[in-house]
Amino acid sequence: MVTADLIREARLRAGLSQVELGRRLGKPQSTIARWETGAATPSLEAVRIAVRACGLELTFGIANYDDSYLSHIDRYLKLAPAERLSSAVQRARVFGGIRDAVETARRG
Repeated sequence: MVTADLIREARLRAGLSQVELGRRLGKPQSTIARWETGAATPSLEAVRIAVRACGLELTFGIANYDDSYLSHIDRYLKLAPAERLSSAVQRARVFGGIRDAVETARRG
């Protein structure tokens, strides 16, 4: 379903309809719809071409697998939604303070 998400996201960012993207690719709207719903899976090269037709660039690479953040995700998923929101707001304030301090230091 990753390819479906990539194509749909690129199309929406470009402000294109499925018909318009299909025209750019020389494909019928039904093909774009099948790609976006996951009913058909285009090749990686077809996804790259579709994203490019939206005026965007698809970049990818190979990196070492890193699951070091999974314990953090598990911990937050155990919280109630209101607690997750409160924690996110608190972190945003902290990071906002850091950003402000950096900007002040750059100007000073």
